[in-house]
Amino acid sequence: MTTSRDTSTDTSMEQTMRWFGPEDPVSLSDIRQAGCEGVVTALHDVPNGHVWSVEAITRRRELIEAHGMRWSVVESLPVAESVKRRSAGCDEAVAAYRESLANLAACGLRTVTYNFMPVLDWTRTDLAYPMPDGALALRFDADALAAFDLHILGRPGAGADYDAATTARAAQLFSSLDDEARHRLERTVVAGLPGSEESFGTAEFREVLATYATIDADTLRSNHIRFLTEVVPTAEELGVRLVVHPDDPPFPLFGLPRVVSTGSDLATLFDAVPAAANGLCFCVGSLGVREDNDLVAMIRRFGSRIGFLHLRNVQREPHGSFHEATHLGGSSDMYAVVREVDRLSRREGRRIPMRPDHGHQMLDDLGRRTNPGYSAIGRLRGLAELRGLEMGVARSHTDADSPTDA
Repeated sequence: MTTSRDTSTDTSMEQTMRWFGPEDPVSLSDIRQAGCEGVVTALHDVPNGHVWSVEAITRRRELIEAHGMRWSVVESLPVAESVKRRSAGCDEAVAAYRESLANLAACGLRTVTYNFMPVLDWTRTDLAYPMPDGALALRFDADALAAFDLHILGRPGAGADYDAATTARAAQLFSSLDDEARHRLERTVVAGLPGSEESFGTAEFREVLATYATIDADTLRSNHIRFLTEVVPTAEELGVRLVVHPDDPPFPLFGLPRVVSTGSDLATLFDAVPAAANGLCFCVGSLGVREDNDLVAMIRRFGSRIGFLHLRNVQREPHGSFHEATHLGGSSDMYAVVREVDRLSRREGRRIPMRPDHGHQMLDDLGRRTNPGYSAIGRLRGLAELRGLEMGVARSHTDADSPTDA
């Protein structure tokens, strides 16, 4: 006779979804009905470099708790551009960052995500790429980005960043676009995406890029490490873990260096600032764009640093392009990733918050206003797939050696 069992303790991950606040088309009720325990959000209305007040944090936390969930992870507490460049206003921005960390800790929030990508956050060239099943996905087309850079933005020195083959493909692509398509590409790249820290016009974008003209990868990495030496001791005292999100995509754009793209990049950060409060948001999609990133090996190497998981998958394409795949499809072995996370969780005796990320726009959401990558149904599908995978991995530990029920 088969007996029922409580499977809630079998899971190695706390299931969450990202929420962009009261204006998000996906409501807290929607997220609760999807089966989430927690919510990942931020005070997106507070300008970069300003202090998050206890009052504002409390209001957001109480709103989430009123819907039967908890505010699990802060994503993100942005790092001001002045800090990345070590330019005027840097000291004030760092002080504000420390104060915001203290206020978050006072409100019981202990995991804080950030990134150190210059100027742009995550970047795509198409927000509605048609999939064979009729759903729409986010896509990064390396040739389209080069076409924008060379022929729309006209960035000084851009030609030196592309080989002859890429330059030729970009020129051919640009000539095939009508005015509407060119404008759409321009707005997609520079206008900002959900969760992005900044939004620009093209002329302003060109000016901001120029402020990084003398900042190479070594300088940016040094600035990142210096930032960590300034804020990690505060986080450690508060019992807060800062988790860095990898670069998305994980390679330079528009002549801007990126320094959180590989295992070597991560090792450099953790070796320079070894405190446990210096942690990692492990994003399968971002790191998985690079074929040379061995995701399972990275989890084994940096497992104790991982405080947050983004479980999404990308399909790699030629020339550095990629699109968002289904959560269990794509170029990365999500089963192997979840299995390794389960081993990490059991070894360290902790559940790690995770969220499905960048779901396809599908079904009824095709006719609704949505934040690109953050529609309800696509992420619900992803969460359901990941939940089933996680449960299967977890049950395999206990059921493999159990006698068959009579």
